[in-house]
Amino acid sequence: MRIVLAPDSFKASLSAEAAAQAMADGLRAVWPQAELRLHPMADGGEGTLAAIAAARPEAQWRSTTVSNLDGRPCQARWLQLPDGVAVLESAQMLGLPLSQGCPVEQRSSLGLGQQLLAVLAEGCTRILIGLGGTGSNDGGAGLLQALGARLLDAQGQLLPATPQGLARLARLDLDELDARLAGVQLLALADVASPLSGPHGATAVFGPQKGVSAAAVAAIDASLAHLGELGDASTGRTDRGRAGSGAAGGLGWALRVLGAQLEPGAEQIADLQGLDDSLRGADYLISGEGRSDLQTPLGKLPWRMAARAARQGVPAVLMSGAIAAEAHAQLATRFCCCLSLVQVEDEDEIEAAKREAAGRLRVLAQAWATQLASGAAR
Repeated sequence: MRIVLAPDSFKASLSAEAAAQAMADGLRAVWPQAELRLHPMADGGEGTLAAIAAARPEAQWRSTTVSNLDGRPCQARWLQLPDGVAVLESAQMLGLPLSQGCPVEQRSSLGLGQQLLAVLAEGCTRILIGLGGTGSNDGGAGLLQALGARLLDAQGQLLPATPQGLARLARLDLDELDARLAGVQLLALADVASPLSGPHGATAVFGPQKGVSAAAVAAIDASLAHLGELGDASTGRTDRGRAGSGAAGGLGWALRVLGAQLEPGAEQIADLQGLDDSLRGADYLISGEGRSDLQTPLGKLPWRMAARAARQGVPAVLMSGAIAAEAHAQLATRFCCCLSLVQVEDEDEIEAAKREAAGRLRVLAQAWATQLASGAAR
């Protein structure tokens, strides 16, 4: 029996690695000799580095001193893989929990650019940058500034790379971008389809989650739209309206300005982990997330993992913290079994499940394995 365990993190309760381990503990209680291949996953947001490091023992942890969201110095880790590959996680220095009360209008993505400079100095030629879970909403202006771009007001004075600074932006000078960028392959990992600005853009959709007030949405959105117009005029492209340019407060657009390709994070991380090799000849794949709903079939991580399993004829099982009742029928088209840590989605039960997530997931996996062993599983 070979089972591949490829869950996402269970938000606010379990890391992907802890979720995979809890599943494995439950399965081993029934099948102590089973071959279990653990692939804790991520989609580019928080946990991306841990997910790759867990499956790639040859990866080397590195650390760089960079600016936090509000300009304070912090240590941000990244991974160096063989053959000149580096993996960065924007949440390391730009994660929303790191905002420390700093107003979103004063936050900058400068630190990610500083880390990218350090990686360029190491000679890395293929750089993957995970986007997600960030607290910045500056259109990637800080990232561009760190790499040599100049943001200027109408008098030609340099502006801070923050939403507050962008309100006075008159010119974006990209002539002095770091020349080493031309010699590297940049891949931005994101599953967000929003454009840079507009009603479905970075600020309108995700800004409120980062602290943008309802009254400030229109003004910040207009600043990002103007930034995008100036940048696209310089590159001769129209990246601001493309799906994914609004990822991570506009970092998706800024990375495209630097020549990056945007790719689904979960797919790239699965490739880095060698997930397809583990699936070859497997009996089951088990994936999961904090809550599965009608958004899951639109390309969330468990759905993508199940699609990979299906291509190799491997049935997929979903074990999530909660599963929305209205999503069961659609989820059943991709998963042979859908199981939840909670039976009723009331507030007390959900909070209890978050506190007891590891134990409940272990019991759930054991119960499924017991049913399968007895021939009763469906």
